[in-house]
Amino acid sequence: MVLNYIWVAFFIIAFVIAMVKLVFFGDYSVFPAMMDSTFSSSKTAFEISLGLTGVLSLWLGVMKVGERGGVVDVLARILSPVFSKLFPDIPKGHPVTGSIFMNIAANMLGLDNAATPLGLKAMEQMQALNPKKDTASNPMIMFLVLNTSGLTLIPVSIMVYRAQLGAAQPTDIFIPILLATFFSTLAGVVVTSLFQRINLLNRIMLLTLGGACLVVSAIIWAFSQMDGETMNRVSTTVANILLMSIIIGFILAGVRKKVNVYDAFVEGAKDGFQTAVRIIPYLVAILVGIGVFRASGAMDMLIDGMRWTVEQTGVNAQWVDALPTALMKPLSGSGARGMMVDAMTTYGADSFVGRLSCIFQGSTDTTFYILAVYFGSVGIAKTRHAVACGLLADFAGIVAAICISYILFSSEIKQ
Repeated sequence: MVLNYIWVAFFIIAFVIAMVKLVFFGDYSVFPAMMDSTFSSSKTAFEISLGLTGVLSLWLGVMKVGERGGVVDVLARILSPVFSKLFPDIPKGHPVTGSIFMNIAANMLGLDNAATPLGLKAMEQMQALNPKKDTASNPMIMFLVLNTSGLTLIPVSIMVYRAQLGAAQPTDIFIPILLATFFSTLAGVVVTSLFQRINLLNRIMLLTLGGACLVVSAIIWAFSQMDGETMNRVSTTVANILLMSIIIGFILAGVRKKVNVYDAFVEGAKDGFQTAVRIIPYLVAILVGIGVFRASGAMDMLIDGMRWTVEQTGVNAQWVDALPTALMKPLSGSGARGMMVDAMTTYGADSFVGRLSCIFQGSTDTTFYILAVYFGSVGIAKTRHAVACGLLADFAGIVAAICISYILFSSEIKQ
């Protein structure tokens, strides 16, 4: 419903501003520009969706191989001590634990479409344990905050978009997204734990959070010692090694389990093809709306106003050009994706704004969409502190994304 209002607003605001330009300023080019944007945006949306077909098929196929090979079960056993502390109200050994782990694993791999069915299954199982059927339970809220914080290990779709739009190194945003999503997730866990009075000051959680912080701090320190060219080279190399290692690891796990790896891959790849086809109308709708909004000059007016406000504080305001992606992400994944694509198309995939918009896209998630779908699937009317915790996690991810981008991509900032 929120996206409906936003989409309608794009057209109405664009039309009003265009009429003002035409009537009061004699701008006869604004309406032709708006109509041209509808055709060009539609073409861009289809071309992007076509390019996504192969990669989505690849990764959903790989995910299916990993699932059949027992990789998810291994992750469950490794993470079990940690998640038993985060979800104390869930009995040990309950089947919901497996669904939670599989959902989080799919999210970490950037496979949103695979993660959603697993998440809905987890919500159904948690609802069975919920004494108040119309009110969100503590495990539900913690689970949803982990989803809305954008916990991502492999931002596959973002890297594909960058490749489609001509980025020299599509994977150079891998490490920045990993760092930003870490801070977003950490903030979400801490805030939710405070609301739910979960004690994070125990041996397991302190070791886990402390170890994660040390790893992230080490990554930041290591990159701070490098020049821009070295940063990009190391980040790209690490990303590609990790991605290839995951593919090989999943295949070997399937072979070890005597799974027909080829058939499992094909089965998953079919889902990838169907997913790519399904997103075409959504991508066309949002890109056309954004294109009309920008062609009318409304986007420039909004960004200029925000930039002027930021500049009054005396700080560099170039990050404001990427802010539409961050503002849209909690409301709509497709909307934020359209903003990200629009930013890369306008400023360049390898520009500071283009990269930051990608990091915004990967560092948070569609908070309101997730809350609506997940809670709606089990009839939850009272969400308690879920919205507040989710938005605070989003805010932490946005701030982290900006800071990390200024550290890693300072050479791309226009003076």
